[in-house]
Amino acid sequence: MRRRRHRAATFTTSVLAAGALCSLALAPGVDVQRDGQGDVQRAVPRDGQSPGSGADPTPSATPAHPAAADFGAFLDSGTLGVRRIATLQKWLGGTDIKVGHTYLPGNTWSDIEGRAGFLQDWATWRRERADRTLVLNVPMQALNEAGIPDGRVRQLLAKGAAGDFDVHFKRLAERLVDLKVPDTVIVLGWEMNGTTYTHRCGPDPESWKKYWKNAVTAMRSVPGQKFRFDFTPSRGRDAVPWTECYPGDDLVDIIGMDSYDQPRGVDFDKQIKEPYGLQQHVDFAAAHKKPISYPEWGLFRNGDNTEYMRRMLAWMDAHKPVYNTITDYCPHGVWGCSDNPRASELYRSLLYGRTEPTPQPPTTPQPSTPPTTPTTVPQPSTPPSPSPSTGTGPTPAPSTSPSPKPATPVGPLPNGTCSPLDLGPWVEHWMGGKLCMRLDWFSRRN
Repeated sequence: MRRRRHRAATFTTSVLAAGALCSLALAPGVDVQRDGQGDVQRAVPRDGQSPGSGADPTPSATPAHPAAADFGAFLDSGTLGVRRIATLQKWLGGTDIKVGHTYLPGNTWSDIEGRAGFLQDWATWRRERADRTLVLNVPMQALNEAGIPDGRVRQLLAKGAAGDFDVHFKRLAERLVDLKVPDTVIVLGWEMNGTTYTHRCGPDPESWKKYWKNAVTAMRSVPGQKFRFDFTPSRGRDAVPWTECYPGDDLVDIIGMDSYDQPRGVDFDKQIKEPYGLQQHVDFAAAHKKPISYPEWGLFRNGDNTEYMRRMLAWMDAHKPVYNTITDYCPHGVWGCSDNPRASELYRSLLYGRTEPTPQPPTTPQPSTPPTTPTTVPQPSTPPSPSPSTGTGPTPAPSTSPSPKPATPVGPLPNGTCSPLDLGPWVEHWMGGKLCMRLDWFSRRN
């Protein structure tokens, strides 16, 4: 969101604009283009091609956003989600997607144990490269979205606190180790502060915390495991303050937050400052010396909101989460949803064409092993539903949904090394548009 400048800054802006024009004159391959919406800054190569029209952008070793180094998207729970990663990468100009995100179904305990075949393709994708991360949301109760009343949830939490469900989590851990993905990030009992899931915390926070401890202890007991456990509430207070559900530093490796653009009319500043919001999340994690993550985020109640998209990306730049994965289906997404063209254009332009050197798999036995040929595995009969609680998020698309068509950008996209210049309304009016400057021109000229 652009800040209003003070009148005293007008002259300085004009001087900087002149300097910027000189730099642009020296910078090869950059032209000025007017933005029809007056919002997104663009630079177009002088050969008339934009990255979106087939030109190969010049990648930079430094991502436009630091979050680009460890980002991904929820594209589908099953095999289709694995296949879509490559297509999303192509849409982003070859940007390296390092995080794969899926959900175990929560209908039966055999689902939660990781039914045979469901995780195979995800494990294969993870093992193909040493620098990839697999994020797995794991329900803590069967019939996890069946609308179980609080009284019954209280009974189930007491059983979990007594260790009655430990065997299921141990079996899941054994399956992940057998699949050679022992370093999977486990988002256990996500959005526990809401009302959507049977694994919610509110009916009995003390029993919930004991249950979390038992589940984590059971999974950590499996030889060879290197799991990281991600405690991820939804943003805001919701049904219960999420701090009341925190099970303890020795049982948590990452403190995440699911944060969608809602409620309607609530701007990003309020999302930061609200009780149990973005700022409190960051502060709480820092106080407990834990890294942060954003397993679910995206557009929602406020529509095609470029301010949310811009500022959420900037927030992640500033606070450097371990990973972030946008929920990419309607109404939240940018590639798999054509309802958000302006936010889609912004997301794509900021992450387009970013690549980093690919580390080779280690030569000694490690969780990451050389690539194996993926096998076609049937989809689960009942796909998982990673729907956030009603306080902050969506109901997920089922894994049987048709393959989404990427949202078409509104206009040309900036080169990967182009940085927009905010020159003020007077200068931009005089020039007939906004400027975008390539900051790597000096190194490329030499």
